[in-house]
Amino acid sequence: MLKSISLGALLLFSFVAIGQNRVQIQGKLVDTSGNPLSQATVMLLLPKDSSLVNFGRANEQGAFVFKNVKRQPYLLKASYVSYVPLQVDVNPAQEEAVNVGALTMKPISKELFEVVVRTAKAPLSIRGDTIEYNAGSFKVPPGATVEDLLRKLPGMEIEADGSIRAQGQTVKKVTVDGRSFFGSDPKLATKNIAADAIQKVQVFNGKTEAAKVTGIDDGKKEKTINLELKESHKKGGFGKITAGIATEGRNEVKGNYNKFDAKNQVSVIGLANNTNQSGMSFDDYQDFRGSQAFSWGDEADFGFSGNNRYITFDDGDDQMGVPIGGRRDGFSKNYSGGANYNYDTKKTKFSSNYYFNQSERMIDKISSTQRFFQDKTQNSADTTSQRSFSANHRMSLRYEKTIDTLNTLILIGNGKLSFGNATQNSQIFQQLLVQNNLFPRNTKLMNGSDQQSFSSQNSAIFRHKFAKKGRSFSASAGYNYANSDGAATQKSLNQFLNATTLRDSIQAIDQLTNNFSTKTQVKSSLFFVEPLSKVFYWESFFNTSFQNNRLNRDLSDRSTAGAIARNDSLSRYYDNNLTYNRLGSSVRYSKDGVNVTVGLAAQHFNLTGDFRRAAGATNLATIDLNYLAWIPKVGIDLELKNNRYLFFSYDKSAQEPSIRDLQPIVDNSNPLFLRVGNPNLLPSVNHSLSTGFNLFDAANFMNFYSNLSYNYNVNQVVYNQSINANGVVLTKPMNISGGESYVGYFGFGFPLKKTVSTLNINADFNSAKNPLFLNDVLSNTNTNSGNISSRLSFTPSDRITLYVNAQFGLIHSTYDKSALPEQTIYNNQYGSELNFNFGKNTFLSYNLDYKVYENKTRGLYQEMPILNVSVFKYVGKAQKSEIRLTVYDVFKKNLGVNQNAFQNFVSFEKTQTLSQYVMLSYTYNMRGLSSPIRKN
Repeated sequence: MLKSISLGALLLFSFVAIGQNRVQIQGKLVDTSGNPLSQATVMLLLPKDSSLVNFGRANEQGAFVFKNVKRQPYLLKASYVSYVPLQVDVNPAQEEAVNVGALTMKPISKELFEVVVRTAKAPLSIRGDTIEYNAGSFKVPPGATVEDLLRKLPGMEIEADGSIRAQGQTVKKVTVDGRSFFGSDPKLATKNIAADAIQKVQVFNGKTEAAKVTGIDDGKKEKTINLELKESHKKGGFGKITAGIATEGRNEVKGNYNKFDAKNQVSVIGLANNTNQSGMSFDDYQDFRGSQAFSWGDEADFGFSGNNRYITFDDGDDQMGVPIGGRRDGFSKNYSGGANYNYDTKKTKFSSNYYFNQSERMIDKISSTQRFFQDKTQNSADTTSQRSFSANHRMSLRYEKTIDTLNTLILIGNGKLSFGNATQNSQIFQQLLVQNNLFPRNTKLMNGSDQQSFSSQNSAIFRHKFAKKGRSFSASAGYNYANSDGAATQKSLNQFLNATTLRDSIQAIDQLTNNFSTKTQVKSSLFFVEPLSKVFYWESFFNTSFQNNRLNRDLSDRSTAGAIARNDSLSRYYDNNLTYNRLGSSVRYSKDGVNVTVGLAAQHFNLTGDFRRAAGATNLATIDLNYLAWIPKVGIDLELKNNRYLFFSYDKSAQEPSIRDLQPIVDNSNPLFLRVGNPNLLPSVNHSLSTGFNLFDAANFMNFYSNLSYNYNVNQVVYNQSINANGVVLTKPMNISGGESYVGYFGFGFPLKKTVSTLNINADFNSAKNPLFLNDVLSNTNTNSGNISSRLSFTPSDRITLYVNAQFGLIHSTYDKSALPEQTIYNNQYGSELNFNFGKNTFLSYNLDYKVYENKTRGLYQEMPILNVSVFKYVGKAQKSEIRLTVYDVFKKNLGVNQNAFQNFVSFEKTQTLSQYVMLSYTYNMRGLSSPIRKN
């Protein structure tokens, strides 16, 4: 009893002591006339180093309050547009609340300008939807990158893949002093620029390029970050170089160098390693390969604002080679390097970059697949060994000339030259279960390929503004070209077995394929905007395109004696033309944050061509497809008060069939899964409804975003799958209507304690019904999938930064036909990151990524705890050198794991991947040249 009373008294005393150690600080901000300054930014700073403790905004009456803050001396700083920043000392005594009273802020005058310069350096300022952070107020270790700095900023999040979220929204663009950095991928800037090069970080909702050109607000916002460099780094160079040596024969070297001035920007990056660090994200690859030919927001296919491009030009499915990007499983050697140059003046802007990457990759994996039919089940167990080599040269150029105040010309060019080869050996054991009878088969595949390709995408855009405000005209022209030339070998050996002996003779395939394809496109667009009044605008556009696709696939059989004979049944030649025209018009209402668009377009395309065994052979099939579709557009965007946005849209799209789906010749690239096209396919049409709501509270950095969409498909391309007695699957595309899906996501984030901890919760779901054709029997696949995740960031002091996250994923598939078993797949992931400062420039960091894969239907379960730990120290007077010791994959559990359930199959795959090794590395940081600030 005495112990309980003592414990209770101790707890009560602790709570009282804690309460006595907390205080409330409040006050009011007014101008020199006594009028309240609503929405002014108010901050509490520590006097010793001006580090940010808490922040907020004044209400409509100019009042502010900080509740339950630690009882200690503070600097209270307030800022407001066009007013001199105010700073007062606050020293709480023993009172529960401190009222600093009405604080008067003075408007900026010429005499007060130097005062403003001296006192304006606050950790952050908020003006409307723009937040500006003073980078020097947020402490990061020496040698840290911009990505490390962003992690420290309130309202900023860095995802595991390096993508950035600000105020709950994905950041679309990162600029450096207002200029592009290596194309349009934000991660290239944040991962390659040193944090100590940055003076300010500005986060704002940028207008779309269409709104900038026309001068009409279209209600669309693009979350943008601008990194403002320090004056010293604008005049000198900065960057870093790292070299490391490790156990298991691993090593790496990487570096970057950047130099900026008022007109020029030069950047160089490069790497070489055998640690699976390719250095190229999928976004990087897209940016350089040319499919984003209209980067920097240059939309050349004019149309309804906010829609994607309509006149596509893809690499196609017939090109051979190993794609860039994706998971870095297996074992790879990587080399890459690039240079970026920008020239920027008031009338002339020039951007260019060149990038080369080379990768040699070894993959050993095992996989299992079950494919279900009404009366059959096909089980496959595969063991695959693959070696691939790829190399790519990419170049991009952009030239913009402001001819005068009314006319602008933009020229854009992108090119890619790639070459590579691959060899693959697979051992496949397959069982076909038919009414309790097993038909096993062994298959050996020995395939190889060698190819090179070239693609170029070019466009010109001319913009003219008339004297009448709001009236504008734009015209564009484009020329795109791509070719691919390669050879492939295919060898396979099939053995059909019963319980003890061969059931049939051995089937052997030994083939050589030469493949040459070209694709050419010429296109143009026109766009005209006419203001009907101050709030109504009429927009009209016209798109036209002509595209030619040509393929010559020459396949030959090789006998055991080495003789080569052309296989006419599997060879193919086609020459197709696609003519596309679209004429549309819309009326837009735009006033006070309300944007409403209603439009209609007529879209017509004509697809003609023929398929043959060879260039001079008889036609196997002729295509002459004419299609006219009416494309409506409805869009509503509402910008409400206090950074709240509500939007709704209805869109319709029509897509012509792909050449691969049209050609009526069997493709036996995989002899176990054959495919043949259907020249009678019709265009597919999609109807989409979407609505959403976003908000961001700049006073407390709370954000919420949500979206819900519904999609319905007409003449959807569905692949009819049939299986023969030997277990060979043949797929053929068909048109089926009725597929639909519901897709939604939401996110909620808020600080648990400002500048100390933030919690973010996200969720998404997809409920889809898709037609399924199995042996000419129509059914439906019902797939429900979703993820829910949370992330907690905790920075209690300058010494500790901790991130904890969890994600739970589910895929559940059912079928209308009860003979097909339902599938339930779980993909869960837990993780944490820690950075700890021991003092004396010595740090510890770790990254834990714990993945759990489970399929209860098939009894599959895989755990994968991946832990990386580093200890590093900065040395030298200027702390430009870093020595780091890192242990990768402490538990030696790294594997490439992938599982999926779709249509009538479920699969599970494991790939051997680089595992535990210890690396010692040295980094030298180049931090620019000192340069005094010039006073104007």
